[in-house]
Amino acid sequence: MPLKEYKPTSPGRRGMTGSDFSEITKKRPEKSLLLPLKKKAGRSNQGRITVRHRGGGAKRMLRIIDFKRDKLAVPGRVASIEYDPNRSARIALINYVDGEKRYIIAPVGLKVGDMVRSGDGAEVKPGNSLPLRAIPTGTPIHNIELQRGKGGQMVRSAGASAQLLSKEGSYALVRLPSGEVRRVHSECVATIGQVGNPDHQNINLGKAGRRRLMGWRPSVRGSAMSPRDHPHGGGEGRSPIGLPGPKTPWGKPALGHRTRRRKLTDNMIVKRRK
Repeated sequence: MPLKEYKPTSPGRRGMTGSDFSEITKKRPEKSLLLPLKKKAGRSNQGRITVRHRGGGAKRMLRIIDFKRDKLAVPGRVASIEYDPNRSARIALINYVDGEKRYIIAPVGLKVGDMVRSGDGAEVKPGNSLPLRAIPTGTPIHNIELQRGKGGQMVRSAGASAQLLSKEGSYALVRLPSGEVRRVHSECVATIGQVGNPDHQNINLGKAGRRRLMGWRPSVRGSAMSPRDHPHGGGEGRSPIGLPGPKTPWGKPALGHRTRRRKLTDNMIVKRRK
């Protein structure tokens, strides 16, 4: 998917690039698979901001995506490749032979008219979903389950793909895009291929207003604040961070300090990403 470059008709347009949407085949989404999406602006169910720098942006509707791929042994035809404002990847509308319609994440190479299947008997080709035990080692995969039947949670963003390294008993070793090697149960389901829209990472937004339309609010540097607002604040002129190193606004170590808490699934990690 090539990118389009804009003419420098203004300072914000200079260097700006965007998707040319050449792979999109349908402008209007499937109404039966839409839900209203209420804005949260980074707030939790208690109304407190838990994620900063969020809010505003263009109005969106939620597309119901089939991450479980539990339509077993029922073939479906790709009816269209569509844009989804809630994710970096494209989505594909699948019309199954029994009349049901579902959205899936569109992998590289999936085209209108292709047939997709799920389950043990499915062919190993992009868009088909199989248990890890039925996938040959070395195959690129995405939309990988962490718990059987819960639906794909890992490797869903544009251009991402994991690799199935080996199978050991009832578990498979998967190398994630971060470099982490993880043990996943072989009954968990994954989709074959690399997630589509790989040029997403090369887009240059060009101006701050485009970022605001995506729902991101401004972020202020800690060194521009006062000492009571941030550990980096205060001082005359431009002051260095100083020892003992960079901090978050709440005084916790930042920039490289490990913050991952202990989890029940830590024993599934064979090799950390670092």
